[in-house]
Amino acid sequence: MQNGTADFGAEQHAPLFSARFLLASVIAIALLALASLGINVYGHLYGAQLALAGHSDSLDVYDITIGRDTLHLTANTLRFEPQRRSGAAERVDLQLHWPSMEGYSQALRLAFDDLGQAQSLLFLQVSQSTMSRDMSGRIEPIYRHLTIGPADVGPGGLQMHRFRPGTGFEGEVLLTADDGDGGQYAVRCLIPTADKLASSSDCQRDIHVGEDLSVLYRFSSRLLPEWKQIDAAVRSYVEQRTDTLTPADTAKMPARPSTKHSS
Repeated sequence: MQNGTADFGAEQHAPLFSARFLLASVIAIALLALASLGINVYGHLYGAQLALAGHSDSLDVYDITIGRDTLHLTANTLRFEPQRRSGAAERVDLQLHWPSMEGYSQALRLAFDDLGQAQSLLFLQVSQSTMSRDMSGRIEPIYRHLTIGPADVGPGGLQMHRFRPGTGFEGEVLLTADDGDGGQYAVRCLIPTADKLASSSDCQRDIHVGEDLSVLYRFSSRLLPEWKQIDAAVRSYVEQRTDTLTPADTAKMPARPSTKHSS
């Protein structure tokens, strides 16, 4: 009877959890806490990257050399991540908000991310020129022979010319105007049947800038009434960020074969 009572008393005073169990529990809780912290940190980092959706809001400047010209461009204006580096390149792609001519930022996030506001963007592709004439220079020798019929009145005082069937420009129109400086302006567009169907790149035009650069830029047909301001802004933007080799520097460079043509 005494032994039974002693055993019962020992059971009453025995610890509910063993030391091994308590140690395992503490380790498990610590691991869960670390995992939770890791998920939280990763979530913030990944969430920030996801919110950028491939954009960059960095103002770091990259020096990108194309042919004989070097452009100084901020990361937030460069459209594609692999192009955000200094050095030689065949081309570079930019996206800019209109009319501010600024790159991606938190303040302008909706303009870059919301398809409904994408018509306020300009898309630029800068590369080494391969044609002796830009789009304006191709009006008389080329486009005049490809259009048909009298011109219609277009937006912003532009003249709208339609292309002949079989020219390869079916569905497009050519819009022209005097640029006010003794030259001509030209842009090719896909004019939508309804204004609400306009995209962010219905129209495209190319210009020559710097020593040997061709700037192809695209914009929404909704912005055609502002064609003159857009053209001046694009040219000024690229020119202000471009350094061209001096004649002495050019003389030191090996000659390259000419690839220019006029078509």
